[in-house]
Amino acid sequence: MVEAKKDAALAKVLRFLLTVGDVSFDGEGLLAANGRKETVSRAVLEEAVRLGLVTPVGGRLRAMPEARAHLRRRLCDAETPFAAQHRDLAPVVVVREGNRETATANRLESPLAALARLKEKTGEAWLPEDALAAGERLYADFTRGGLQPKMTMSWEPRIATRQKGEAGAARELTDTALAARLRVARAIEAIGPELSGVALDVCCFLKGLETVERERQWPARSAKLMLRAALMALARHYAPPAPSSRRTHAWGGERYRPDLPR
Repeated sequence: MVEAKKDAALAKVLRFLLTVGDVSFDGEGLLAANGRKETVSRAVLEEAVRLGLVTPVGGRLRAMPEARAHLRRRLCDAETPFAAQHRDLAPVVVVREGNRETATANRLESPLAALARLKEKTGEAWLPEDALAAGERLYADFTRGGLQPKMTMSWEPRIATRQKGEAGAARELTDTALAARLRVARAIEAIGPELSGVALDVCCFLKGLETVERERQWPARSAKLMLRAALMALARHYAPPAPSSRRTHAWGGERYRPDLPR
């Protein structure tokens, strides 16, 4: 019980420091520049400094980068704290067999996580939600289809063991993987040859925008705009706009239609 209270007090101190920035200690509590105060004992502060979570700087106290990771571990599952501190779980909407469902995704695993946080000058998201979901769906199909390059050694025998007349590697693919590969092929065709490369590089091969620009010899900050255009086209492929119900009219001058024999 004593350890639990000590951990809770330490977490309260770290949370306060990460929120308000550098603070001073007046013997009874932490005092921030904006006047906010947090009561804390000297023993808890000494423990935070001993653990390397807080450091004195110019007579004030500052939270170290390790403090945020410590707090995340404390809020995570006790069985997997170090793995869970690198997760940013959030609810997302996915489309499965035409139905929209809510699932939990780790935003930090997303190849588009950094772009999802960008904002326009108006405060709106730089990358629309449907475009972000389209990129995630392409990555999911790419992974489900087993299209990622192998990064480890294969221990399978090099001499094929299949019988004459049998299918090759495709016979080992499941129907799910084959269907996912077909969806990827259709998505790439829908994006077009000019934009599909950057979509594959970022969403599927998890390359950074700077890497894409360097490999393709593009100007700086051009990959971001190309990727946005590619994902917008991909979003229209996954969710085509409803056909317009507005009727079209054709106009012509007098006797523009040919006379038909009666």
